[in-house]
Amino acid sequence: MQNITKYLVGFMLAFIVQFNYAQDVNNSEQISDLQERKIDVQTEEKSELKKGVEAINVRLDNKEVTQKEASELKTIVAKKHALNIENRLAIIDNKIALLERNETLNKDLQTSGNKIFISIGKGKDSDKYDSGSIYIGPEDRKKPVIYDRRTSSDFVFAIGFNNAITQGESLNDSPYKLGGSGFVELGWAWKTRVFENTNAVRFKYGVSLQWNKLNIKDNLYFAEENDVVSLEAYPLNLKKSKFRTTNLVIPIHFEFGPSKKIEGDNYFRYSTYRKFKIGVGGYGGVVLQSLQKLKYTENGNSQKDKFKDYNTNNFVYGLSSYISWGNVGVYAKYDLSTMFKNQAIDRNNISLGLRFDMD
Repeated sequence: MQNITKYLVGFMLAFIVQFNYAQDVNNSEQISDLQERKIDVQTEEKSELKKGVEAINVRLDNKEVTQKEASELKTIVAKKHALNIENRLAIIDNKIALLERNETLNKDLQTSGNKIFISIGKGKDSDKYDSGSIYIGPEDRKKPVIYDRRTSSDFVFAIGFNNAITQGESLNDSPYKLGGSGFVELGWAWKTRVFENTNAVRFKYGVSLQWNKLNIKDNLYFAEENDVVSLEAYPLNLKKSKFRTTNLVIPIHFEFGPSKKIEGDNYFRYSTYRKFKIGVGGYGGVVLQSLQKLKYTENGNSQKDKFKDYNTNNFVYGLSSYISWGNVGVYAKYDLSTMFKNQAIDRNNISLGLRFDMD
């Protein structure tokens, strides 16, 4: 029993000595890291100063500022980064002093000199922290700021009413229900400034999925005979008669409207936040699938029929336009291509709804 006690005591003493040694080594390592970090701080700030001066020189070459104004801006930038170096080095020196003076530190005082930075989104009026929508990583490894970013991207969502213009008929006589016929569009778009020194015109392009649905009334359905599609009366009482197409398209628009110029020390941006804009253009793509659903009762039993890949055109193309305020606007699109390859009467899909550009 005494031998076991001796072994336990010896083990505990060895553990305590090892722990203290590890703590000393850990402190020494952190102090060494912080000393190296001081060199990194000076390098980073000098690099940012160089970028700031280069950005001012670009503005001077573009005659956006005078020689006197450029000199004043350079002085301001130089003072800013000099103070940054002074303050950041003082913070590191204080941390080193804490490590040298204490054997153990609370977690909030321990540091490797490279904190983890989390950025979600960016300010509507500033692109200073332009690291994408989500960034998690070392604070000093954020993406560098681009002085002039002419191309941006955003998520596009649209929803609204859908119908079809039939040859020789008005929309008032449409065989499709207004309430049950709709469209949805999901896509990603890029926007590029057309001119060098103004944002009055933008070129917007991307890729989208479109779902167009028609809810057919008056007990009608799309019937195909000898490869020709026409609306016919169904022999039984239809509870539902719906037709849907799924398209993959490439929308292209020219966007017009005012914008606000936002300038920083080493960047500038044009913002259309809360600005009026109008887009005019069109789209073209392929029809991925067509589907007709019929629901009815036969001999007291509820029946559902689905007819996939109907005799629709393989390609779709048309005109589209939107009028927006900020990120929300009214959106309209019209298929120049007819719905079916062969049809008794030409039908062209038309949609009207709301569009959201989530930039």
